[in-house]
Amino acid sequence: MSKKSFGLASFFVVALVFSISWSQNTKKKKKSILGKATEVVSTVTGGAVPLSESEIAEGLKEALKVGSNNASSKLSVLDGFNKNSLIRIPFPKDAQIVADKLRQMGFGNKVDEFETTLNRAAEQASKDAANIFVNAITAMTITDAKNILQGSNNAATQYLKSKTSDQLKTAFKPYIETALNSTYATSKWKELTTMYNKIPLVKPVNTDLVGYTNDKALTGLFTVVEQEETKIRQDPAARVNDILKKVFGSKQ
Repeated sequence: MSKKSFGLASFFVVALVFSISWSQNTKKKKKSILGKATEVVSTVTGGAVPLSESEIAEGLKEALKVGSNNASSKLSVLDGFNKNSLIRIPFPKDAQIVADKLRQMGFGNKVDEFETTLNRAAEQASKDAANIFVNAITAMTITDAKNILQGSNNAATQYLKSKTSDQLKTAFKPYIETALNSTYATSKWKELTTMYNKIPLVKPVNTDLVGYTNDKALTGLFTVVEQEETKIRQDPAARVNDILKKVFGSKQ
């Protein structure tokens, strides 16, 4: 079809629909006919009806919910943190001298055991606290969603991180404390630092273990959520429902 014919076809379809709608007596019938007009014009022009702002917002929120749930599932299983080299929690950096000294003294197994307990704590916290992270998604506005959709592959994660990090840190703390206690990490830390602090002439170490593990757990969670967001944006197979396919498919 030539551009001229194409334009005439669109014009006549719209004119016909509005003629019919003008002759109807109720708003309900007008809305129904105008809805049909949108479908017909979309078919004639070969284009899709633009997404509404609410659909864009719904799609972005759904993407983050899917990403958060996937991240929680991956991180809360055994070795979800411990065997993931990208996010595994190591011995506290500001207390690395403790680990080095204890290894020199033949207590390397104690250091390894302690690091494992940190990661077990993060795995437990991820399972319990994921819902708090998901609930924060509801604060996203329509304007935020539109900007995020056109942003980089981690735009939604970065937005969420900037808006909720402090809140999540506060919310995660009791989960981390409970997890550290249940995995005996707190007692193991006390055991290690006590051993180290007894060494003559060393500077005593007093690292905030809960704060350290909390920060690392949140960093790991955001890292994996970002991976999930990128996957949804780039891989059609990762769009597991209609709204994700519609919103993210429209960008391609």
